[in-house]
Amino acid sequence: MNESGTIEATRICLERGDSVAVLIYEKDTNSFLFTKQFRYPSAKRDCPWMLELVAGSVEEGENLMDCAQREIEEEIGYETNELELITTYFPSPGGCSEQIHLYYTEVNSSQKRLQGGGAISEKEDIELVKIKKADLKKHLKEGTFNNSISLIGIQWYLLNRVDIK
Repeated sequence: MNESGTIEATRICLERGDSVAVLIYEKDTNSFLFTKQFRYPSAKRDCPWMLELVAGSVEEGENLMDCAQREIEEEIGYETNELELITTYFPSPGGCSEQIHLYYTEVNSSQKRLQGGGAISEKEDIELVKIKKADLKKHLKEGTFNNSISLIGIQWYLLNRVDIK
């Protein structure tokens, strides 16, 4: 504390920009669509391949909905029309400025019109993983998901769209 009674402090903040993420339910297969991709930071902790929602960084000046739709097409090859905002939150407010805009959408398998797999320019290697709705809660309890985006999206679904036991 200084003489005037105020606290002086130095803080480090990673200015990362915002991101979008989308929990996607494929109605005709009764499955949720996830991505599996290599993550360098988690690889340092013996968890190199993350199972997560479609997600990506918002480009400067880009509309959030356009970004979400672009990421869905790039990562898993689906086209979608409607997105429902689940929430916007700070994943690590103690050290990062990023906000995540988390959405929900429903698709049918016929909406997969592109290859997906990630952006070649970003050297992404993304695999589409389908998990049956009936197995979602089991995977959640078993710790299959270990990232906030997926955990928040799945828990939102289970709290708000309760039709699975």
